[in-house]
Amino acid sequence: MEDVSDWVSYWRDAQRPVEAMRAHFEEHVFHRHSHDAYSFGLTETGAQRFVCRGGSHTSAAGLVMAFNPDDPHDGESATELGFTYRMVHIGPDVVRDVLADAGAPEGAVALPLFADPVHRDPPLWRALLRLHAALTEGAGPLVRDERLTAAVTAMVHRASTAAPRARTLRPGGPQSGAAGRARAVLRERFAEEITATELAAAAGCSRYALYRAFRTEYGMSPSDLQRLLRLRDARHRLTAGESAAQAAAASGFADQSHMHRWFVRTYGITPGVFALAARR
Repeated sequence: MEDVSDWVSYWRDAQRPVEAMRAHFEEHVFHRHSHDAYSFGLTETGAQRFVCRGGSHTSAAGLVMAFNPDDPHDGESATELGFTYRMVHIGPDVVRDVLADAGAPEGAVALPLFADPVHRDPPLWRALLRLHAALTEGAGPLVRDERLTAAVTAMVHRASTAAPRARTLRPGGPQSGAAGRARAVLRERFAEEITATELAAAAGCSRYALYRAFRTEYGMSPSDLQRLLRLRDARHRLTAGESAAQAAAASGFADQSHMHRWFVRTYGITPGVFALAARR
């Protein structure tokens, strides 16, 4: 009989092997198994114990579990109150694609491998947490791609494979042309969902190079600029008398509440307060 205190929420990408889960388990015991993907667990509360690579391990709050593809492991709660955690699964082909895009020679992409299954690594934790949020909370494809790249980069820094080498960039350098072309596309199509691949193709460089160039040139990611352009358009529409729902839809937000959250985060006031002031 399933324990009513256990719960699970799950998300899966329809186009590529990327999955996310958040769960709380008290009674559930995982039978020994493995995944055909990199699997990362972020323990939020409690602790989970498991056996992997011939040793017993415990992951408590704030720690990251890192399983290589085909790593056999089991798992159960190490406390009476259970544990809550988030899981992110990333297929090897996705990791290989990100590393190749970051500049690894074609045919020579070495996949990272984790020597230990439990880590205290705040940068990796934050990168995976941001990716999990993007996957499960309805972020656009550009945000998902950026956070996936950031998570893979963080895992490479932790794992045994050397991190991608990055040359120092300065504003106005050779990369400014690519960044400018990408910005022009975003200005023209800010209300549309644009993938990182599309934007990089328009800019004439790799996704990884574009992200770095854009950050260097404009101090923000392409998705940050896209969101800002949407907010600016929404402000104009609210000033013109459109409702918040109309402005959100026309500006490219998922819904009115999505616009509301970012409006407050960016401007410190709600769309309603802004519209009222604009009409006055």
